Amino acid sequence: MSASPRKNKADLSRREKGASQSRTSGGDRFNSYLSHHRLVARESFLRLLATPVPSLMTWLVIGIAMALPGALYVGLSNIETVSRGWDGAAQISLYVHKVVSVQDSRKLARKLEQRADVASVEFISRSQALAEFQQLSGYGEVLDHLDDNPLPAVIVVRPVEQAVSAQATEQLFQQLKALPQIEQAVIDLEWLQRLYSIMALGKRLTLALAALLALGVLLVIGNTIRLAIESRRDEIVIVKLVGGTNAFVRRPFLYTGLWYGLGGGLLAWLIISSSLFWLSTPVAELAGLYQSEFQLQGLGFSESLLMWLSGGLLGLLGAWLAVSRHLGAIEPR
Repeated sequence: MSASPRKNKADLSRREKGASQSRTSGGDRFNSYLSHHRLVARESFLRLLATPVPSLMTWLVIGIAMALPGALYVGLSNIETVSRGWDGAAQISLYVHKVVSVQDSRKLARKLEQRADVASVEFISRSQALAEFQQLSGYGEVLDHLDDNPLPAVIVVRPVEQAVSAQATEQLFQQLKALPQIEQAVIDLEWLQRLYSIMALGKRLTLALAALLALGVLLVIGNTIRLAIESRRDEIVIVKLVGGTNAFVRRPFLYTGLWYGLGGGLLAWLIISSSLFWLSTPVAELAGLYQSEFQLQGLGFSESLLMWLSGGLLGLLGAWLAVSRHLGAIEPR
């Protein structure tokens, strides 16, 4: 009866000791796993630096391939930034019948200004229109000899920004054109709609080009990893002879592809940034001629991070595809 408690205590002690050893063993395996990853990552990077010319050429190919769609994206983003300032210039010119008096025309302008889809209204009387035309045309002396003012009064309507779209602006234009006091209505939004259509097409072309060049990056990295596998065939055979698994053998090549991708993404970012820096001065001078403070906008932090991560993922994926295809064919005989 007295031995039973001692036996239970001994069993409990052994179980606690076994659990402690299991936790220690599991922690050691995890630390060893991380240590091996760090070692392989460092050695893979040093191997690339040991052959600087081939590595730099591969990085440049990847960087240029990634920089092309990135540059198109930056260009479209800058065009969108400029076009936002042009939205307010989209306007509808309403030419009032000559039989409508100035008081009625002004009353109509005030009524249009109260609409929710109208941002501002400017009324130009017939006399103001004639004076402006005389000043701008250079025919002031000739116009002074006219018996009657041939120019009508004009109401310039600027839609709100939310209404600057194809359907909303067209609907507003048709409503104003149908007013009985209006003789003719002219809208100057067609050029802006054409610009938006071209930009939408440019976005699709950018996505298509990015997909094609991403495939090219995968092929470049895959072929580079294939050559690296062939050059280390004997080493792979020896590692497999001593019990190395495919995962163990695969790891250095995956890190090599990752370094290729990250380096290519960094070079792509440098190419785009240096190009924007080179173009910033002439673009600023051109914008100054149009009394604009526009400046070229480059890649933000999120876009830059996305470019680097995309390069790394492409490198990792290309290396994985190459290793999965060629590594299985190398077996010790």
